[in-house]
Amino acid sequence: MSLDNKNIRQMKLRTLLYIGIIGSVVTSTFSCTKLKEEFRGELEEGTSAIDPGALLVTAYNSLNTPYQQEQRWVMQEISTDAAMAPTRGGDWDDNGMHRAIHLHTWNADNGYMNNTFVSLGTAVYNAGVVVRSNPNAQQAAEARFIRALAMFDLLDLYGVVPFRQGPSLEDFKIAPDVLQPQAAIDFMVKELNEILSSLPANGPRAAYVANRNAARTLLMKIYLNKGAFLTRQTPTFAAEDMNKVVTLAKEITASGAYTVSAKGKYFDNFAPDNDEKSTENIYTLFNKNGERGGNVDRTWNTVAHYNMNPGGWNGWCTLSDYYDKFGAADERRGIYYDYPADTTSNRTKKFQRQNVGFFAGQQYNWSTNKPLMARNPSTAPLSFTREVTIRTSGATLETAGIRPMKYAFDYAVTGQRNNDWVVFRYSDVLLMQAEAVLRGGTGSASEALDLVNKIRTNRGVTNFTTLTLDNLLDERARELYWEGWRRQDLIRFGKFLLAWQEKAADPDPKTLIYPIPSQQIAVNPNLKQNPGY
Repeated sequence: MSLDNKNIRQMKLRTLLYIGIIGSVVTSTFSCTKLKEEFRGELEEGTSAIDPGALLVTAYNSLNTPYQQEQRWVMQEISTDAAMAPTRGGDWDDNGMHRAIHLHTWNADNGYMNNTFVSLGTAVYNAGVVVRSNPNAQQAAEARFIRALAMFDLLDLYGVVPFRQGPSLEDFKIAPDVLQPQAAIDFMVKELNEILSSLPANGPRAAYVANRNAARTLLMKIYLNKGAFLTRQTPTFAAEDMNKVVTLAKEITASGAYTVSAKGKYFDNFAPDNDEKSTENIYTLFNKNGERGGNVDRTWNTVAHYNMNPGGWNGWCTLSDYYDKFGAADERRGIYYDYPADTTSNRTKKFQRQNVGFFAGQQYNWSTNKPLMARNPSTAPLSFTREVTIRTSGATLETAGIRPMKYAFDYAVTGQRNNDWVVFRYSDVLLMQAEAVLRGGTGSASEALDLVNKIRTNRGVTNFTTLTLDNLLDERARELYWEGWRRQDLIRFGKFLLAWQEKAADPDPKTLIYPIPSQQIAVNPNLKQNPGY
């Protein structure tokens, strides 16, 4: 497989145009059907001129928008105790779209519902185009992995997976089938097992290529969440499924490709050169200046204040109860991280102010080492507070809320930053293995404890003496913060409906699943709205 920019330029213009069209909101059944009919005719007519490698790049790129701190990420993190997008005066209002996600008051017309549904559906479709374009065995396997990953997200978020198969694959006038949870699970498991031998055995240095351990990690997540997908309010955990999680984790460990990041190296996993430094990354999304990538800048833009470097949009934050899960010595909470792409005086003049993690309290100018001030009024110190409300105004407009910035900013380039976006990491594999053991899988309590303490030791915190589901959930919160797994974890652990800061307890369990977007029901008669919406 080739991932170079040449393949993108080789793609037919009509293919590129179609990809842009399918990602937009469909306004009528006729227009959707017509577009797909025309594209399918073009594809069949000129199949020999289509480069499967170029189509595969497009399929990979399809994951950028839902993942890189945008659509899917918002639905998985802003809906939890880990993140909030407060309205700051007139900023970040957007008709309450962001607030509704945190408050669990969304409806089927919320913009995130349709945008995420369309983006993930586009990834499923684009991967399917690769499979039908005469790819070689590895290209087909990579495409099927991408498709399975997007299907997993659709099932997790919406409880169903629209999918073209059988007659609807041959005739685009026929609406896509809608896979219910068990059928979707069966399909994904079968696909991933079938492609394992055709995927490369890459490690962290080429984690942006779908690989065997990425497929194993996705299988682990399917088996671990299977009970929650089938019965959201009362998940069950079959011993057979937990045993599969444990077996897959051991296979990943036995590959010898990964180790838990050493002390002081946690943020190597998110650095501009994480494709070279990380010892943990199993699957990432490719970002490289001058070639291609997604909007990883959003990891800073959405949270940083206007006067910081990099400057941002002064928006999202975490909540103090979540921040308090971290001890002062925990590297993950925030440190000064020395890395080559930091070209500021903070590194070159050795100011060594914290530059990754959770930003709380007074902030500093990394050119002068002097305290930063707010924008309005300019006489107010820029000091981020623990206190934040979902509607913020007055003196705290610019300073309310602790700001997480997990990806070290790439100052060495302009335009596309080089930090590859992390999807799967080895520490997550170990935490899932420990959880599966606690839930009845093969292994002892001491083995599960050792797996978690292996991570904690390298993060600079004391070992647990016992491991329970509660402290394991908190460890997942610390290790995987803002990586897009918190909502899924809270549902699996039975805590998503509880009250937390700036959110009351959910009065209705319907919020364990998102509504099917109204726009999608209008164009696919096979889609039925989820209960309660």
